[in-house]
Amino acid sequence: MTGFGQGEARGEGKIVKVEIRSLNSRFLDITVKLPRPYLALEERIRKEIKNRLARGHVDVFISISEENPQNQLISVDKGRAIAYYSALKELAQILAIPEDITAYQILALPEVLVINEPQWSEEVLWPVVQQALEKALERLLSMRFSEGARLQQDLEERARTLKGYLEAIRRRAPLVPKEYAVRLRERIAELTSGAISLDPGRVEAEVAFLAERCDIQEEITRLQSHLEELEECLKGEGPAGRRAEFILQEMFREINTLGAKANDLEISRWVIAFKTELEKIREQVQNVE
Repeated sequence: MTGFGQGEARGEGKIVKVEIRSLNSRFLDITVKLPRPYLALEERIRKEIKNRLARGHVDVFISISEENPQNQLISVDKGRAIAYYSALKELAQILAIPEDITAYQILALPEVLVINEPQWSEEVLWPVVQQALEKALERLLSMRFSEGARLQQDLEERARTLKGYLEAIRRRAPLVPKEYAVRLRERIAELTSGAISLDPGRVEAEVAFLAERCDIQEEITRLQSHLEELEECLKGEGPAGRRAEFILQEMFREINTLGAKANDLEISRWVIAFKTELEKIREQVQNVE
């Protein structure tokens, strides 16, 4: 599920800002971007997010700065600066160009100017980071909750559509053997031009055999049970995505078996409609927490 949240906290002389963005994903995938001096906090941040989220591609951006920038100690890496100067001077001689090298030019070169962060303790700083992270997570979850409510309404409506398709199949199923008996008698009469009288017992036995082979009541009952379980899952508290996926997997299995056994064009059409709607639900459920 998608969402975005921001949080800020101050303490221990630091300003901590957190931004969290989540995108749809079947699994929980967390990327944390921290300033290099504070990488030791990454594992705690991941654990905190895992306690609140079950799914989604989650990007976390964290900045940590000094409340009082004057506390930052700035120094020059003299050895690096001298090495740069020597290399530039040698290059100027090789190219026969003026050696107009200034201190400002050398300071602009990589890692000559060093900003030394004040010493910090992970145990002391973590509560400040946690506070900012918690604010961002609350806002993210609020946005995801709103999206989830809309998604739940859509899924419940689609589940009701499936119930309608299943009811149409249930009403149609008892008519299949009866219509088969009529077609069987008509076909035999057509092929024999009415010259052969039919043995009623033999016809009934053939119809009974077809009825047994095409009996889909068990699949209908299980599908009805799965639909009720799906609705219960969608209305329940807590994460429902993985459970719903499992229920849908079972429903696909049952509807495929039903379609193979039914041996009826009209039921086959309802089965196709059922599977089409079921696939739409499965796509949506992959975004559910």
